[in-house]
Amino acid sequence: MRSPISSLERSAPQLTFGSIALAVVTLACLYLHAHFAATAFAYLLVVLLFSLMGSFIASSALCIIAIAALAYYFAPPAFSLRIDDPQDLPVVVAFFIASIVGAHLIGKLRQEREAARVVAAKLQRSAADLEDREKRWRAIFEHNPTMYFMVDEAGTILNVNSLGATQLGYARAELIARSVLDVFLEEDRAFVRECVRTCLEDVGQTRTWDVRKVRKDGSVLWVRENAKAMLWGDEQPIVLIACEDITERRRTELALQRSEAHLAQAQELSHTGSFSWNPTTGEAFWSKETFRIFQLDPDTVPPGPQLVVERTHPDDRASVKELIDRAMRDPSDFEHEYRLLLPDGSVKHIHAQARATRTASGDIEFVGAATDITAARRAEQQLRRSEAYLAEAQHLSHTGSWSWDVYRLDFIYRSAEVDRLFGFSPQEPISIETIRSRIHPDDLPRLQEVQRQAIEHKERRFEYDFRILLPDGGIRRIHSVAHVVVGSDGNVSELIGTHMDVTEQHAARERLENTLVALRESEQRFRDYAETASDWLWETGPDHQVTHLSEHTSAAGILATGLIGLLRWDIACDLEEEPEKWRQHRATLEAHLPFRDLVYRTVNRAGSPIYVRTSGKPFFDGKGNFLGYRGVSTDITATIRADQAEQELRRAQSELAHVTRVTTLGELTTSIAHEINQPLAAIISNADACLGWMGREAPNLSAARSSVEWIIEDAIRASEVIRRIRALAKKGEIEMAPLDINEVVKDVIALVTRELVSHRVTLRTELTAGLPRILGDRIQLQQVIINLVMNGIEAMDAVTERTRELLVQSSKDDVGHVHLAVTDCGVGIAENDADRVLDPFFTTKSTGLGMGLSICRSIVEAHGGRLSMVHKNGPGATFQFALPLYKEAVS
Repeated sequence: MRSPISSLERSAPQLTFGSIALAVVTLACLYLHAHFAATAFAYLLVVLLFSLMGSFIASSALCIIAIAALAYYFAPPAFSLRIDDPQDLPVVVAFFIASIVGAHLIGKLRQEREAARVVAAKLQRSAADLEDREKRWRAIFEHNPTMYFMVDEAGTILNVNSLGATQLGYARAELIARSVLDVFLEEDRAFVRECVRTCLEDVGQTRTWDVRKVRKDGSVLWVRENAKAMLWGDEQPIVLIACEDITERRRTELALQRSEAHLAQAQELSHTGSFSWNPTTGEAFWSKETFRIFQLDPDTVPPGPQLVVERTHPDDRASVKELIDRAMRDPSDFEHEYRLLLPDGSVKHIHAQARATRTASGDIEFVGAATDITAARRAEQQLRRSEAYLAEAQHLSHTGSWSWDVYRLDFIYRSAEVDRLFGFSPQEPISIETIRSRIHPDDLPRLQEVQRQAIEHKERRFEYDFRILLPDGGIRRIHSVAHVVVGSDGNVSELIGTHMDVTEQHAARERLENTLVALRESEQRFRDYAETASDWLWETGPDHQVTHLSEHTSAAGILATGLIGLLRWDIACDLEEEPEKWRQHRATLEAHLPFRDLVYRTVNRAGSPIYVRTSGKPFFDGKGNFLGYRGVSTDITATIRADQAEQELRRAQSELAHVTRVTTLGELTTSIAHEINQPLAAIISNADACLGWMGREAPNLSAARSSVEWIIEDAIRASEVIRRIRALAKKGEIEMAPLDINEVVKDVIALVTRELVSHRVTLRTELTAGLPRILGDRIQLQQVIINLVMNGIEAMDAVTERTRELLVQSSKDDVGHVHLAVTDCGVGIAENDADRVLDPFFTTKSTGLGMGLSICRSIVEAHGGRLSMVHKNGPGATFQFALPLYKEAVS
């Protein structure tokens, strides 16, 4: 509002200069004698003109002055304010109204113009202020050390400050209108999209997150973004994002995290946990590894000394409590080892070490580390055990280890076994002279030379043997292996090696060498045997083809040439004659089973047939794969031929025995005829008697029946005699069967009874009852007994002064033989003939061939027995034979 003083200041000049103008106009009109109306019009122009300069009051004053001047000077009467002419009055009124209205309108217009000017000035000032603020904010936006991004709800960058664009390597124009996601890593874009969405859902709230951005050159920087959504001028939401480059901070954090992780890994790998403890406040800190060592959960258990005491092994708990109490009384560095007893019953060994430090507040705080040394303790125990094992192994293997200082000429280290090898006591001081005195004088120069050369040439390994002279006079042989140790000055400073007692090995080697010599001699001897023997060795491959034969088979011409590579059945000549034998043999080979005593016929190098007996067994490699057969073969042609000759001989003997039996039957013809005639005569008598009983008027059937029964019995007796004679006369194969020797004797007695009677010989038998059976041919044994009985009867023909008695005895000895003896009381066998009486063609009879006893001996020996003559006291002779028992009977 305009002040009154200001209005007065503006109205005074207006009134003054307006009054002057009105005076000038008045004078001019007076001089010109202007008309009243014209003067009024001139006054109106002045009033309106000065109304433009001042206030309405001043204009009104000028209007009143003009009316007064107009009435005074120009309205009749002149020089009076009175207006007489009525026509002038309307002019005055019109003048007054026009001037007032005009002044009012002009004043109003001037006021509005002034107000408009003021408003324009205000607007101008406001625009300038706004422009200034825009410049300031733009400068703030542009020059702020923070990256600013303004994005719409679609994620399009609306604006970005230069720093933001520069930090990413772009120009502002390159980023505007692009998607803000383009400056993020592909894997972070979903996260950014979610963050922007969250901001848009909660307009006005600030969100903060850390994320990586990608520069134009592909490098990555970490930023912390503070984003806030706000409504833009058109009520469209936008997101203003302020980004702070936290790459270095992030790197520092990552480095710190990595350092912490490395520290945690190091603690875990070293089994060392860290801790701190303030005895004054009781505050304690344990690292994760410390909790792990104590097997405690850091989220549930607060750390502290009491927890250590509770976990400590009962045997160590007192010492741990004492250590804690001492630390509280006298804060000083401490180091202690103790054991933990864990809930699962296991035990851990802990080495704790702490240092007392003073905090900023002046309190004492222990900072230390607890190391799980269980593995070290176990390793230490194992090392001690290994050392004990090593000492025991050295003792058992008679090997000692040592280290020798080449400058001081003394042992740096020597094991107990070295002392034992040299015969030193463990506590005995040993000088170089003492050592040399124990080394054999013949070996000492060479040993010193070997060591000297090793030191001179810096040999990595050298060996030597020497002998030790023990105090008891014994000699111990030593094999030493050593190497030199080169010091930092390039010179040999030490020798490290082992001494091994090889006394027993040396003696064993001597024995082995002697054994090898003996083995070589034995090998040569057996090689000579093999090369000169009829046997030969052979080998076949997996396909059963011959791959190897003893060399002497070719040299001796035992086998035909060119057998290598042939199959055995290609070599044999009896394949068609004995197909079943070869089928079974091939089945055995296919089954990879051993075989023994296969006999086949082939030809030798001269083309003559030979018989081969071979045995073999399969051999395999380490994996069980069949590699072939190895075996030995023998030329058994001579044996086969001998068997064939023996068979021929046995057939001849059988023929001869048969002839002898037939001859004997011929000699027994009279007795046989008598034996047959007797039942025949009885048959005739009984038949006549039967007819007589039947021819009566009243036939006596009972007596006739008895006669017929006697006829049948006599016929059977005659038939039995004939059967026995036929059996003796029969020429057949030997039939071995279990026999009772007493039954055989009884059969013979039935045949020779007549001869006994005709020669007035009394037969006496002493047959042992219940004898075990023997295995034999009944006919051949009957022939033997008949021969012995007939020889006894004939030997007693010249005996007239005593009773002719023939004794047949059977018995069993203690060695498992059945004996049968025939004893006569005849002329006996002369002393000179006793040894030849069983030989062929030797006889003491004038008409004998001398083959009877020889055939008997052959028959008995064929039964595995023995025929002999037994000297007896008194006249006569005793022949007996012994036969083995039947095996089944023995079992």
